[in-house]
Amino acid sequence: MMIKNSEKIICITNRTLCPIPLEEQLEKVVNSGITRVILREKDLSEQDYSELAKKILGIRNIDLTVHSFPNIARTLSVKKIHLPLKALTKEICKEFEVSGTSVHSVSEAVEAEKIGVSYVIAGHIFATDCKKDLPPRGLSFLEEVCRSVKIPVYAIGGINGENMKSALDAGASGVCIMSGLMKI
Repeated sequence: MMIKNSEKIICITNRTLCPIPLEEQLEKVVNSGITRVILREKDLSEQDYSELAKKILGIRNIDLTVHSFPNIARTLSVKKIHLPLKALTKEICKEFEVSGTSVHSVSEAVEAEKIGVSYVIAGHIFATDCKKDLPPRGLSFLEEVCRSVKIPVYAIGGINGENMKSALDAGASGVCIMSGLMKI
Protein backbone atom coordinates (compact mmCIF):
# COMPACT_ATOMS: atom_id res chain seq x y z
CA MET A 1 0.00 0.00 0.00
CA MET A 2 1.48 3.34 -1.08
CA ILE A 3 0.76 6.33 1.14
CA LYS A 4 -0.29 9.60 -0.50
CA ASN A 5 2.23 12.49 -0.12
CA SER A 6 4.77 10.07 1.35
CA GLU A 7 7.64 12.42 0.41
CA LYS A 8 6.27 14.94 2.95
CA ILE A 9 6.18 12.43 5.82
CA ILE A 10 8.90 11.60 8.32
CA CYS A 11 8.39 8.44 10.34
CA ILE A 12 9.29 8.80 14.02
CA THR A 13 9.95 5.43 15.61
CA ASN A 14 8.64 4.03 18.87
CA ARG A 15 9.17 0.28 18.93
CA THR A 16 6.91 -0.13 21.99
CA LEU A 17 3.91 0.67 19.74
CA CYS A 18 4.81 -1.94 17.11
CA PRO A 19 2.92 -5.24 16.91
CA ILE A 20 6.05 -6.78 15.30
CA PRO A 21 9.81 -6.14 15.63
CA LEU A 22 10.73 -2.56 14.68
CA GLU A 23 12.88 -3.66 11.73
CA GLU A 24 9.90 -5.47 10.19
CA GLN A 25 7.61 -2.52 10.91
CA LEU A 26 10.02 -0.14 9.21
CA GLU A 27 10.21 -2.39 6.16
CA LYS A 28 6.43 -1.98 5.87
CA VAL A 29 6.78 1.79 6.28
CA VAL A 30 9.50 2.04 3.62
CA ASN A 31 7.49 -0.20 1.27
CA SER A 32 4.57 2.25 1.66
CA GLY A 33 6.77 4.99 0.19
CA ILE A 34 7.90 6.71 3.39
CA THR A 35 11.68 6.42 3.47
CA ARG A 36 12.71 9.19 5.87
CA VAL A 37 12.95 7.80 9.42
CA ILE A 38 14.09 9.33 12.71
CA LEU A 39 15.15 6.51 15.03
CA ARG A 40 13.79 7.94 18.30
CA GLU A 41 14.19 5.22 20.90
CA LYS A 42 14.80 7.33 23.99
CA ASP A 43 14.77 4.46 26.48
CA LEU A 44 17.71 2.57 24.95
CA SER A 45 21.28 2.70 26.18
CA GLU A 46 23.83 3.98 23.69
CA GLN A 47 25.02 0.42 22.99
CA ASP A 48 21.49 -0.97 22.48
CA TYR A 49 20.61 2.00 20.28
CA SER A 50 23.73 1.41 18.19
CA GLU A 51 22.84 -2.27 17.67
CA LEU A 52 19.30 -1.34 16.62
CA ALA A 53 20.55 1.40 14.28
CA LYS A 54 22.86 -1.10 12.56
CA LYS A 55 19.87 -3.39 11.89
CA ILE A 56 17.75 -0.48 10.63
CA LEU A 57 20.50 0.63 8.24
CA GLY A 58 20.15 -2.76 6.54
CA ILE A 59 16.65 -1.86 5.33
CA ARG A 60 16.69 -1.11 1.62
CA ASN A 61 15.93 2.53 0.66
CA ILE A 62 15.77 3.80 4.26
CA ASP A 63 16.87 7.40 4.84
CA LEU A 64 17.90 7.27 8.50
CA THR A 65 18.34 10.10 10.98
CA VAL A 66 20.00 9.26 14.29
CA HIS A 67 18.26 10.77 17.33
CA SER A 68 20.27 11.92 20.37
CA PHE A 69 23.52 10.01 19.70
CA PRO A 70 25.98 11.95 17.52
CA ASN A 71 28.78 9.47 18.27
CA ILE A 72 26.66 6.62 16.89
CA ALA A 73 25.88 8.68 13.78
CA ARG A 74 29.61 9.27 13.29
CA THR A 75 30.51 5.61 13.85
CA LEU A 76 27.84 4.37 11.45
CA SER A 77 28.51 7.15 8.89
CA VAL A 78 24.95 8.45 9.17
CA LYS A 79 24.91 12.04 7.91
CA LYS A 80 21.66 13.10 9.60
CA ILE A 81 21.23 13.93 13.28
CA HIS A 82 18.30 15.07 15.41
CA LEU A 83 19.22 16.45 18.83
CA PRO A 84 17.51 18.30 21.67
CA LEU A 85 17.94 22.05 21.24
CA LYS A 86 20.12 22.31 24.36
CA ALA A 87 22.57 19.75 22.87
CA LEU A 88 22.97 21.53 19.53
CA THR A 89 25.99 23.58 18.56
CA LYS A 90 27.01 25.34 15.35
CA GLU A 91 29.84 22.80 15.07
CA ILE A 92 27.49 19.82 15.15
CA CYS A 93 25.23 21.48 12.57
CA LYS A 94 28.21 21.98 10.26
CA GLU A 95 29.49 18.43 10.81
CA PHE A 96 26.29 16.70 9.66
CA GLU A 97 24.66 17.11 6.25
CA VAL A 98 21.27 17.44 7.96
CA SER A 99 20.65 18.49 11.56
CA GLY A 100 17.35 19.07 13.27
CA THR A 101 15.65 19.63 16.58
CA SER A 102 12.19 19.72 18.10
CA VAL A 103 10.71 23.05 19.16
CA HIS A 104 7.76 24.03 21.30
CA SER A 105 7.80 27.81 20.83
CA VAL A 106 8.56 30.43 18.21
CA SER A 107 11.59 31.59 20.19
CA GLU A 108 13.02 28.04 20.18
CA ALA A 109 12.53 27.83 16.40
CA VAL A 110 14.34 31.15 15.91
CA GLU A 111 17.16 30.02 18.23
CA ALA A 112 17.51 26.70 16.37
CA GLU A 113 17.74 28.48 13.03
CA LYS A 114 20.46 30.81 14.40
CA ILE A 115 22.45 27.77 15.57
CA GLY A 116 22.28 26.42 12.02
CA VAL A 117 19.84 23.49 11.99
CA SER A 118 18.50 22.28 8.65
CA TYR A 119 14.91 21.86 9.93
CA VAL A 120 12.74 21.98 13.04
CA ILE A 121 9.89 19.77 14.18
CA ALA A 122 7.14 21.84 15.82
CA GLY A 123 4.53 20.39 18.06
CA HIS A 124 2.42 19.04 19.27
CA ILE A 125 -0.19 20.36 16.87
CA PHE A 126 -3.22 18.10 17.42
CA ALA A 127 -4.36 16.02 20.39
CA THR A 128 -2.32 12.85 20.73
CA ASP A 129 -2.17 9.87 23.06
CA CYS A 130 1.56 10.49 23.40
CA LYS A 131 0.84 13.77 25.25
CA LYS A 132 -2.57 13.08 26.80
CA ASP A 133 -2.16 15.58 29.65
CA LEU A 134 -1.04 18.50 27.46
CA PRO A 135 -3.37 20.53 25.27
CA PRO A 136 -2.28 20.71 21.62
CA ARG A 137 -0.65 23.93 20.42
CA GLY A 138 -2.79 24.04 17.28
CA LEU A 139 -2.50 25.26 13.72
CA SER A 140 -2.08 28.93 14.66
CA PHE A 141 1.08 27.98 16.59
CA LEU A 142 2.32 26.04 13.57
CA GLU A 143 1.63 29.02 11.26
CA GLU A 144 3.52 31.31 13.62
CA VAL A 145 6.56 29.01 13.73
CA CYS A 146 6.54 28.66 9.93
CA ARG A 147 6.44 32.45 9.49
CA SER A 148 9.25 33.01 12.00
CA VAL A 149 11.96 30.92 10.26
CA LYS A 150 13.23 30.30 6.74
CA ILE A 151 14.14 26.63 7.31
CA PRO A 152 11.67 23.76 6.80
CA VAL A 153 9.21 23.19 9.63
CA TYR A 154 7.65 19.75 10.15
CA ALA A 155 4.47 19.38 12.21
CA ILE A 156 4.16 16.62 14.81
CA GLY A 157 1.49 15.45 17.19
CA GLY A 158 -1.73 13.70 16.29
CA ILE A 159 -1.04 13.90 12.54
CA ASN A 160 -3.12 11.57 10.38
CA GLY A 161 -4.54 11.32 6.86
CA GLU A 162 -7.44 13.64 7.67
CA ASN A 163 -5.48 16.54 9.21
CA MET A 164 -2.16 16.34 7.33
CA LYS A 165 -3.39 18.76 4.65
CA SER A 166 -4.31 21.39 7.25
CA ALA A 167 -0.76 21.23 8.66
CA LEU A 168 0.69 21.64 5.16
CA ASP A 169 -1.76 24.50 4.46
CA ALA A 170 -0.52 26.18 7.66
CA GLY A 171 2.95 26.35 6.10
CA ALA A 172 4.59 23.13 7.23
CA SER A 173 7.05 21.58 4.77
CA GLY A 174 5.90 18.17 5.94
CA VAL A 175 4.67 16.15 8.88
CA CYS A 176 6.00 13.61 11.34
CA ILE A 177 3.97 10.56 12.22
CA MET A 178 4.69 8.07 14.98
CA SER A 179 1.66 6.12 16.18
CA GLY A 180 -0.01 5.79 12.80
CA LEU A 181 3.12 4.31 11.23
CA MET A 182 4.21 2.11 14.11
CA LYS A 183 0.90 0.25 13.86
CA ILE A 184 0.32 -0.14 10.07
